[in-house]
Amino acid sequence: MLHTRIDEIATDVFRLSTYLPDYDLEFNQFLVRDEQPLLYHTGMAGLFPAVRDGVARLIDPQALRWVGFSHFEQDECGALNQWLATAPHAQPVCNLVSAMVNVNDATGRENPTFDDGQVFSTGAKRFRFLSTPHVPHGWDASLLLEETQGVLFCSDLFAHSGEQPALAPDITGVAHQALLAEQQGPFHDSMAYNANSDATLVRLAALQPAVLAVMHGSSYVGNGAVAIEALRRSMREILGPRAPENRTQI
Repeated sequence: MLHTRIDEIATDVFRLSTYLPDYDLEFNQFLVRDEQPLLYHTGMAGLFPAVRDGVARLIDPQALRWVGFSHFEQDECGALNQWLATAPHAQPVCNLVSAMVNVNDATGRENPTFDDGQVFSTGAKRFRFLSTPHVPHGWDASLLLEETQGVLFCSDLFAHSGEQPALAPDITGVAHQALLAEQQGPFHDSMAYNANSDATLVRLAALQPAVLAVMHGSSYVGNGAVAIEALRRSMREILGPRAPENRTQI
């Protein structure tokens, strides 16, 4: 039976973590408890009962107002329709590309969209929507910053495996090793690194987040700018362009 562990990583920001041994990976959702509660990541459709029960320990699930996610992928938003059916006033938080290419068709309805940099409030908390194409994955990608506490919901950035504590004093080393290991497996092309992704990471570091809410593995409280800069160096080193080994000489 799946068990979802709940930890508060910032005031009224809760990490709901479900560990799947077959993947040796945690799938983390984040609930922001406020006048208009927000859930970031839904988990896969199969995780919905466990996640819903976890959310019910914190709020009435029907009161959920916002459902955020980075990109269209099952662990990000696979249970989106189940949440929209549970919470009749909830709406997805996504950009125009995400809505037009995936979300409107998947939900069977037109959904409002957010512009890059757009700010909205859930009550006591204020969120800034960040369009981040291909960071971490896909042209529809976005991230979300809760500005009152500096919580950056950073999706697959800093991902690492294993059943981890809710918070870790440093996640840059494990994220670096996870990127290295990923290059040896079937998901070696899951992330790209180029001038645009470099500029996006510089922009994220400039926001100086105080909390990094990580989808897979521990989250982090501390100097988020330094951590993001370390991740940028890791991505450049591991994923940056390389000359083909057997390039034909002309």
